[in-house]
This record gives sequence, C-alpha cells and structure tokens, in this order.
Amino acid sequence: MSTGQGPTPQPPPEDGAPAEDGVPVEAAPPEDAAPALDASVPRRRGRDPLAAVLIGVLTMLLGFAFAVQVRSTDTEESLAGAREEDLIRILDDLTAQQERLSQEIFDQRTALDQLGSSGSDSAAALQEARERTEALEILNGTVAAQGPGITITIRDPEQGITSSVLLNAIQELRGAGAETMQVDEVRIGVTSAVTGRPGDLQVDGEDLKAPYVFQVIGSPQDMATAMSIPGGVVSSVGRKGGTVDIVQSEQVVVDALRPLDAPQYAEPDDGD
Repeated sequence: MSTGQGPTPQPPPEDGAPAEDGVPVEAAPPEDAAPALDASVPRRRGRDPLAAVLIGVLTMLLGFAFAVQVRSTDTEESLAGAREEDLIRILDDLTAQQERLSQEIFDQRTALDQLGSSGSDSAAALQEARERTEALEILNGTVAAQGPGITITIRDPEQGITSSVLLNAIQELRGAGAETMQVDEVRIGVTSAVTGRPGDLQVDGEDLKAPYVFQVIGSPQDMATAMSIPGGVVSSVGRKGGTVDIVQSEQVVVDALRPLDAPQYAEPDDGD
C-alpha cells in the first residue's frame, strides 16, 4: 500500500464569486467525487432465480472442496516415525491431490463466471451448472454412484490393523485417482475421520468390522497398482498380520450416502 499523499486539492471559489469576465463561477466539485450515474444507462438485469440458486449451490459445494482431508487420531504410527520412502510417497499423494483440487476449483470458478456472464435465459449455462452440481454431489458423497473401479478386502485376523493403515489406504486411493469410495457402509467424504484402536476402528463415528471392505470408483489399474507398490498398503497390512484382496471390475456400486451439512452462515447470492 502506498503511503504517499496525493496533491492537495485547491479550495473552490466562494459561491457567487465573479470570474475574470464578470460571469459568476459555480463551485467545482471535489476531485475525488464519484460521477453521477447517468439515468439513461439501463440497470443490469437481475439473474434468473433458478440461475441464482444454482450459483449458490455451486458456491456452497465448492467450499467443501477446500476442506478435502481425512484425519486420523491414531498416535501409534505418527509421521515422525515413518520411513523416508513412506514420507516421500505420502508427499507425492498429497501433491497429486492438491493438483486435482486446484484443477477442480479452477473448473468451478470458470463455470460460475460463465453462468454469471450469460443471460438468465441461457439453457446451456443452466445445463452446465446442473452437470457441475451432479459431479460435486458424487465427490461429496450425497448421491449414489457407479462405474469402473476396484473392491479391496482387508482381513485382520490378529487385530493389528491401525487407523493409520486405513488412512494410508484412503490417501493412496485418492492419489491414484479415486473419485468416490465407501468403507463398509460408510461413505468417505471430504471431512471423514478415521479413529479408534486396532480391532475397534471407526470412520466418522461409525464402527467398522473386519474384514474391511473398500468399494472404490476410478481407474481400476491405477488404483490396484497404487495399493501394491513396495512399502504401500499391501505391505503395511502384511506387517500387521493381515492380508489384502483386490478385485478389479467394470461395475462398482458406491451407494452409502453422506448427509449434506447445511451452511450456518453462507447463503446464495441473489444477484442484487
């Protein structure tokens, strides 16, 4: 911010003061006075109510994208004790996730800009908004989804699987391009939390029972490869005395749903 002062405005001549040629001169308006609006310029037409609602929905759902993270409260295997290759893998996964989120945010802003600049009767803009809304509903887990993907079954006969193992599986799946998933009957969302002790794990407060079954939609080959990399999920489960089965499929159904939290403070912009 500049700290310099602008030129000092000269005081206007007193009302009625004669000019050099004898004609009274009116007081000049201040230099920084805002120009009067031309009454002949038509006011901008308000947005169509349906378009305004769709803009509000997109804005609200976009906020969820900023909160994409899965928390774990398990302290037995903290990052401080992780191996170098594990830290590198986690960093790569987080970097890939950040890039996808940045692209998604850019796409949503572009869609909002296009919708806001289009006429209120633009059917193409409304259709674009609907498609974006449907995509975000799938990502946020508020509607069922189906498509190609994998089913992962993690068996834990010795009850040694910790919350960090499941967290690592979720992170690696996201890093490999998973679009949506559920663990047992719990849909994984942008604020999902993995908690509990081995043999008594929960996701979002819902109890999980071994074997833990992941149903994931995305590229089957990419996700299966991510699970099986050296030092990855399969290796971690094996060190805990468990086993992992991965089945690739052209049709995986993810039908567990998450409730959509109503915003406490935000509300759609009516365009006025």
